[in-house]
Amino acid sequence: MKNILFTAVLLSLFINVTFAQKVTIPIETSNLSIVLQTENEKHLRIIHTGKKLKNSSEYEISGNVHNLGGENSNTNNYAFSVAGIHNFIEPSIAVVHTDGNNSLDLIYENHKTTTTSEGATLTTITLKDPVYPFYVDINYKSWNENDVIEQWTVIRHSEKGKVILNKYASANLYLYDKGYYLTSYNGSWAKEMQPAHTQLQQGMHTIQTRLGTRENLNTSPNFMLSIGGQSTENSGTVMMGQIAWNGNFSIQFETDSHKNMHIVAGINPYQSSYQLEPNVQFETPHFVYTVSFEGMGKGSRNLQSWLRNNVLLDGQGERLTLLNNWEATYFGFNQEQLVGLFDGAKKMGVDLFLLDDGWFGNKYPRDNDKAGLGDWEVNKSKLPDGIPYLVEEATKKGLKFGIWIEAEMVNPKSELYENHPDWVLRQEARPEVYYRNQLVLDLANPDVQDYVFGIVDKLFTENPSLAFIKWDCNAPIFNAHSKYLEKKKISQSNFYVEYTRGFEKVLKRLRAKYPEVPIMLCSGGGGRSDYSLFKYFTEFWPSDNTDPVERVFLQWDYSYYYPAITMCAHVTDWSNKPLKYRIDVASMGKLGFDIRANELSDKDMTFCQQTIQNYDKLKDIVWHGDLYRLLSPYENELASLMYVTSDKSRAVMFSYLSDWRYVGDPQQRPIKLQGLDSNKTYRLTEINLYDKQRSPIDSSRTYSGDFLMKVGFNPSVNLSRTSVVISIEAI
Repeated sequence: MKNILFTAVLLSLFINVTFAQKVTIPIETSNLSIVLQTENEKHLRIIHTGKKLKNSSEYEISGNVHNLGGENSNTNNYAFSVAGIHNFIEPSIAVVHTDGNNSLDLIYENHKTTTTSEGATLTTITLKDPVYPFYVDINYKSWNENDVIEQWTVIRHSEKGKVILNKYASANLYLYDKGYYLTSYNGSWAKEMQPAHTQLQQGMHTIQTRLGTRENLNTSPNFMLSIGGQSTENSGTVMMGQIAWNGNFSIQFETDSHKNMHIVAGINPYQSSYQLEPNVQFETPHFVYTVSFEGMGKGSRNLQSWLRNNVLLDGQGERLTLLNNWEATYFGFNQEQLVGLFDGAKKMGVDLFLLDDGWFGNKYPRDNDKAGLGDWEVNKSKLPDGIPYLVEEATKKGLKFGIWIEAEMVNPKSELYENHPDWVLRQEARPEVYYRNQLVLDLANPDVQDYVFGIVDKLFTENPSLAFIKWDCNAPIFNAHSKYLEKKKISQSNFYVEYTRGFEKVLKRLRAKYPEVPIMLCSGGGGRSDYSLFKYFTEFWPSDNTDPVERVFLQWDYSYYYPAITMCAHVTDWSNKPLKYRIDVASMGKLGFDIRANELSDKDMTFCQQTIQNYDKLKDIVWHGDLYRLLSPYENELASLMYVTSDKSRAVMFSYLSDWRYVGDPQQRPIKLQGLDSNKTYRLTEINLYDKQRSPIDSSRTYSGDFLMKVGFNPSVNLSRTSVVISIEAI
């Protein structure tokens, strides 16, 4: 009997010790670590966010050095903050249970770590409410080489009825530092990616959008957070990333009473209380970020490399140089005019001719943006022989052929609107609200998904050699009511989530059938550029603003988050700046043209041919090389940047005058290059010289990489040499 009692006591002690033991979970990349740890009541806390420790055993005690005392702040570092119980900071999740209770508690259940097929490390931590059968799986996908982490959650329950999710974030972070400086991006049409710099004080700062689609027209999902003071291009600690969701998003930066940073990111819960059925998993979008301890340049290279290698469709491949007809003809073209433009495209040396808006609609011809959208039948008056004829004629000229669509939208003046008013997002009891004379189709409806898929499928079925799609989306959602959800007796508060999911369902079907065709994201300019879509699209249109001086700034800011291979940069007639300047600026992205090629002078045509040939030789460096920003246009009279191959044997340097005032004197100082091999010797050759222009740069001279990076090189940019492109080769 005594032995039994003794054994029971030992077992009891073992159980108590086991439960009291802390579980420590490190999330690591090459340089970064986020450490989570349970406390006595099994709540999970974030105890370290910062540099990776050499001795991993010391993670266990890393939380002991922080004092978060205070009755209103001792739960601030919970791994997933909740609403309704012992929490005074912004919740990551808020629910109403089936019995009407709106409190939630989450304690640690278990975790597992696996290696994914792509080579990333996936850690999934399961939290559970101790009273209700309600679970949250927190996921951390860490990419070691690029110091990138993706966070998202999976929410599920087995209660007897629907649980209302009033908030359902993807990520909850807690940073132990002080001195936070946020760069976010605002704007409007033709003014995208305008940086706003904010020193964060105690309280809340939110980046969000409520537009439904074309979601980042006014606010970008990208952000840059300097930690512990202001970072620079090459120094300081900085977190950079975005919420990868093609819908309403919200990123909240809350500086607490300890001056620490609490971040909550995910779907914007605006009018989106989601009714979750039992035993159904709700997966949130990914919150993607990198942390660089070497400034913004390293952070941007982390994101660019990660995107090219792991997300972007054909990220290691090629792209097509194109000529678009939009600014040459707008809506006013016919079959003969288009075929005539093929000659100019072929003479220039581009790969593809892109037919833009205006090619469809018969009962309501698409002669302007007020009619025809939704009626995807070829306009017989403009194109009597149809798209196959144009594809065939382009092929004869040695060109590929691409086409513009805006499949998610409809004009009220269209047969589609007349025949399927129930497919349109509209409030029947209220006047319709239009944006650019159009409304949005209800992609929560499977029939509409089939219709949108069918538009593209028909184009490819009739034209198997069609080589490119420009996918536009010009209207946000103003009339957010789904007739389909109404008929299915599904809450309208589910709409914004189901719309975005419906769009992705269409894209999945398209890519299953047409896995390789290049498709450009376009949304009245840069209205769509979230990472979630780059699984399906090869590139995006940053802005309708193609003024080259403006593009210097726009492309500079976009480049922190996107590699050059994704950024469509077209030469247009928006500006009176020299053709050379316009082409040089566009060459720092995916080069294209939107000009009247047939009307170019002999000198201009010769220059276009020359620059396209040069671009073909250098585009692999631009698309796949490492980007180094040398001089910011925000701080200098010129912008300068360079792309370098991974083996540091080749590079290309772009320098552009950004301040055209006469008082500027940008050519005084050399520019220190970056990313080269200090032990290699390099030859610098200026290219893209217009007509009989002579370069002051002696291409017979050579320089050590050490000299170019420590002393520098002067490209001699001034009012008479407003842009300079230099090819750099190791010898």
